[in-house]
Amino acid sequence: MISMLHKMGVKSGLMYGAGIASIGLSFASWLTSKNVENASLARADRWGIFIGEWAPTFFAMGIALRIEETHASNAQLSEREMFDSTYAEGRMPSHARV
Repeated sequence: MISMLHKMGVKSGLMYGAGIASIGLSFASWLTSKNVENASLARADRWGIFIGEWAPTFFAMGIALRIEETHASNAQLSEREMFDSTYAEGRMPSHARV
């Protein structure tokens, strides 16, 4: 799933931002439910907790995407270095690394 999100162009920074937004939205929903609705404090707490539970998921996805981004950039760098070194030696590049 993470590699699919990476291929779709979703960046880790977007997930970190969603986690931070989730924390703010959690507080806003709690405050709104507490002050605007004629419901109990328990209901406001449930809304705040429900939305607040999204933040760890977004942060975990952000970390996984950061690892995927790092892995992809290292793979491109390694392959580029391999091709550059073989051309510098006057040989044809090989994917078998021989």
